[in-house]
Amino acid sequence: MKYIVMDLEWNQSAYGRSGEHPRLPFEIIEIGAVKLNHKYQLESEFRELITPRVYRKLHHTIRKMLSYDEKELQEDGSPFPEVCKRFLEWCGKDAVFCTWGMSDLFYLQNNMDFYHMDMLPYPVHYYNIQQIYADKYDPRHMICKLEKAVEALGLPEDEPFHAAISDARYTAKVLAAAKLGNIKKKYTIDLYQRPKSPEDIINDRHDEVIDYISVEYPSRQLAMADDGVVELRCPKCGRLTIPMVDWFMNAQNTEMAVGRCTRHGFAEGRIRFRNTPGSEEAVYAVKRITRTTQEGYESLMSRQSEIREKKKQKRHESERRRSETRRAHARKSQRSRSQHKKTAQ
Repeated sequence: MKYIVMDLEWNQSAYGRSGEHPRLPFEIIEIGAVKLNHKYQLESEFRELITPRVYRKLHHTIRKMLSYDEKELQEDGSPFPEVCKRFLEWCGKDAVFCTWGMSDLFYLQNNMDFYHMDMLPYPVHYYNIQQIYADKYDPRHMICKLEKAVEALGLPEDEPFHAAISDARYTAKVLAAAKLGNIKKKYTIDLYQRPKSPEDIINDRHDEVIDYISVEYPSRQLAMADDGVVELRCPKCGRLTIPMVDWFMNAQNTEMAVGRCTRHGFAEGRIRFRNTPGSEEAVYAVKRITRTTQEGYESLMSRQSEIREKKKQKRHESERRRSETRRAHARKSQRSRSQHKKTAQ
């Protein structure tokens, strides 16, 4: 197995939403990657510029970060399909991707899809080194910038950041130096390709985590009516848990719940609903179940009570306003009848 530590640079419409292509919000203009063996030792590198087809003018914020301009992209770059084909051939069949963050593989596939290229084999697993690093070094699991990780590990900063090949090199150095242990089961599942049928549903238990990605549903309500979406299993053994905190809306597109496994303790579930492109109502569910503590359970139970109380107060306030409106209408109607009676007399 080879680790392909990759980083992309992309451009977007220089004219805002009015100039954005609906199928390609971000156009890749550079691919940088390093290939590591199983000991995280460098074997080779890949770096190529891409001649843009959709957004030929660089966005002003992107222009500030790059060490090249439109002229170099036209003169030294090649069309995306050609560069991507060479990149995937260089990666090899036994490659597994590593990135700093969750965007690169998503937008690589988006660009491949735009040019009607064959997609990466489904489902796409990769290692998000940013999150793996955060899980080890930050008790809150908060992600950090690549620059901060490089500085924290005392790695030499001998080239500029925000260039695809240099960021790929830095990420590879963090991977080698951070002593992250065996990352084999710490993979993330990319969401660009989604399940199209029940047979494609992702229900994957790994590294004491359960990742579930559903098919499309016409609405969020129908998704929450599906037992497969809402069941809460222990991420350690896979058994159904005893409900402790029922699913509740913690944020606009997020539901949360807690269950308890009689063998392994509390499990916290989080469902994020994502809209299907091109539809305002259709959604698919991305569920993650992780182990939690007594404190985590109590915190979420308190959060649920807080939200319920706020909803209760909101209902009371709405009812109070409706009652005041009805009384105001009644008084106005009474005055109108009185006035009409006086006029008639």
